[in-house]
Amino acid sequence: MATSPKKKPVPKKPQPKGRKQRKTTGRRGKKAAQEPGFFSLSGKGFYVVAACLAVLLSTGFYFFFIRPYAYRWKPCYGAKMYGVCLPLGYEIHGIDLSHHQGDIDWEVLQTMQSNGFPLRFAFIKATEGGDLADPRFSYNFAQARSHGYIRGAYHFFNPSTPASRQADFFIRTVQLEHGDLPPVLDVERRGKLDRAELQEAVKCWLDKVERHYGVKPILYTSYKFKMRYLSDPMFDAYPYWIAHYYVDSVRYEGAWRFWQHTDRGIVPGIPQNVDLNIFKGSMDELQALTLP
Repeated sequence: MATSPKKKPVPKKPQPKGRKQRKTTGRRGKKAAQEPGFFSLSGKGFYVVAACLAVLLSTGFYFFFIRPYAYRWKPCYGAKMYGVCLPLGYEIHGIDLSHHQGDIDWEVLQTMQSNGFPLRFAFIKATEGGDLADPRFSYNFAQARSHGYIRGAYHFFNPSTPASRQADFFIRTVQLEHGDLPPVLDVERRGKLDRAELQEAVKCWLDKVERHYGVKPILYTSYKFKMRYLSDPMFDAYPYWIAHYYVDSVRYEGAWRFWQHTDRGIVPGIPQNVDLNIFKGSMDELQALTLP
C-alpha cells in the first residue's frame, strides 16, 4: 500500500520579548467574561437604581399625600372644625382666598359667622408681580364687605419684577376703605436675588405702599423663609402674618398677629380647599388694626 507524504509542522509565531501572552480561559478570565455590566438587570446596578427610586418615590409620596393629611391622625388638642383641628386658645378665625377657590357662594359662607367658630375676616388676593390681577378679586373683595367680613387685600411678590413697579400696580388695583385690614405683601420666593437684594426689594414695596395708604402693611411669609431671608429688625416693625402648617403651635419666637395654620380647610360655600387663619388677639384688637 502506498503511504501519503508527511505534513511539515507549521512553526509557531514567536511572541514579542517582555510580553506574556494573556490568558482568557483561566478561572478569573471565565468569571470576568460572565460578569454582567453595572446597569445589567441581573447586576448590582439594578438594586442600586431600584433602591434610589424607592427612596425618591417614598419621599414624594410622603410630602404630597401623607404629610398634608397627617394632622388628621394626630391627637387634637383644640376643636375639630372646617375639616381640620383648629389651634387651641384662639377665638378669631378667618380665611384667605384667590381665584383658585373657584366660584364662592357668599350667602352660604356668611352663615359661617354665626357658628361655634365664626369666620370673622377674609384676605383676598389682588395682584401678582407687575401686571397680573386676580380675576376674582373685584367680585370677592366687594362681596366680603357686603357680607360682613373684615376684609384685606394681598399682593404676591415676584422677585424678577422691580418692586416699585409691583407697588404701583397694587396701588392702582386696590382701593382700601375705612374698616379694611392693612395691605399685605406675600413673599415666598427670592428668585435670583441674594439676601440683601431681596430685603431691599421688599422694603421698597413696603415703603411705597405705606406712603400711599398711610398704614404699615402686613408682611406674610413662612417662618423658615423669614428667618433665612427677612430676619432683620427693620421687618419686625410690620405686623407679621406667619405661614406654618400642620403644627399645634407656632415655633417662631418673634411677634406675630396672624397665623395661617393649614391650607386644607373645608368651608361651606367654598368649592375648593381653603387656607385657614387665626388672629392673635380679641375682636376689638382686630378692628383696631384696620384702616381708620
